[in-house]
Amino acid sequence: MPMHFSTRAWCARLLVLCAAFNFGCGASAQGVTASGLSAQSAPSPRVTVLSPQLIIPGLDRARTVRIYVPPGYASSVKRYPVLYMHDGQNLFAGATAHAGQWDVDDTLDGLARSQGLELIVVAIDNGEVHRVTEFNPWDNVRFGKGEGRLYMDFIVSVLKPLVDRHYRTLPGREHTGVMGSSLGGLVSHYAILQYPEVFSKAGIFSPAYWVGPEVFELAATQPLPTDARLAMYMGGGEGDEAVNDFRRMLEQLQAKAKPGPKLWIKWTPGAQHNEGAWRAEFASAVSWMYASAH
Repeated sequence: MPMHFSTRAWCARLLVLCAAFNFGCGASAQGVTASGLSAQSAPSPRVTVLSPQLIIPGLDRARTVRIYVPPGYASSVKRYPVLYMHDGQNLFAGATAHAGQWDVDDTLDGLARSQGLELIVVAIDNGEVHRVTEFNPWDNVRFGKGEGRLYMDFIVSVLKPLVDRHYRTLPGREHTGVMGSSLGGLVSHYAILQYPEVFSKAGIFSPAYWVGPEVFELAATQPLPTDARLAMYMGGGEGDEAVNDFRRMLEQLQAKAKPGPKLWIKWTPGAQHNEGAWRAEFASAVSWMYASAH
């Protein structure tokens, strides 16, 4: 059974356990460390899986975290911007998602070569049967008690300090983004609204606003910094409810007093709600989100 810790206590415990966790200091980020944590190779040569799994405080659920580093990471001393992404098991080459995967690693390898865009990606696996509640910060009569606040607090208060400590990151908000699709798009929008001091950019793909309609009020009452960047995508074949909510959010964002957050908007007629559609737009969106990084 997982032990029970508050977020603060769990973060402190991790930092103590990981005192010798020196990822990013040498040529490799693999192998067992003195802390008892390790990073295991994944199908992609630049993706590792942290082991053991981390525990989400307040939910007491173990979670797999996968970390991609850019091609030149092992031979450099540079620090890199970071993108936190949801649904980690669907993102990298070799993934077995039922609808395919995003090819994030191959795409970023290509962007590093062609544009000089180099990012660290921290990918958090979803909670499978708990995905709909973990990605919704608000209670829903149909789906149950929202757990998105606890999930995002885990990312901000536990995972990010761990990554910043042991990888060569640029930890400031201006270098940190969050991204996801469907329910992951919903929680990514919540993340940049709720934690503007942590994230300055968000990739919001095919957001399932209908599951957490309270996001409209939060977006109306929580102004974003003018340097915030929101990359927003929707496919025309994703259903009337999703499409209408997407248009409503765009109108709401664009109606705000100027200058407001910067928007990248992509509408693809006929595109369906799946990884293939999101994969097709990932390179353009992430290049725009991190335009100053290359």
